[in-house]
Amino acid sequence: MVLMIKKIDIELIYALPNNQTLKCLQVSDGTTVEQAITLSELVKLFPEIDITKNKIGIFGKLVKPKTVLNHRDRIEIYRPLIIDPKEARRKRAMKRL
Repeated sequence: MVLMIKKIDIELIYALPNNQTLKCLQVSDGTTVEQAITLSELVKLFPEIDITKNKIGIFGKLVKPKTVLNHRDRIEIYRPLIIDPKEARRKRAMKRL
């Protein structure tokens, strides 16, 4: 008897100011976000990625590394913020005064 393992298509995205990377993968059904990031080897290209520190989302919604993926999910690995958005708005407002 031959077991058929269902495959799903996913995308992984990591963007820097001057470098955006998109990887398309086919993984086994039941693969987690964490496993997909490992399989993509993005960490080899971008050693600053740390899934224990970087926030991760699927189509803009934050998820945990153990989240199981669905067909055509797009994993987004977010960079840490340089400045808090509220603080940035405050600074811009002060410049206008």
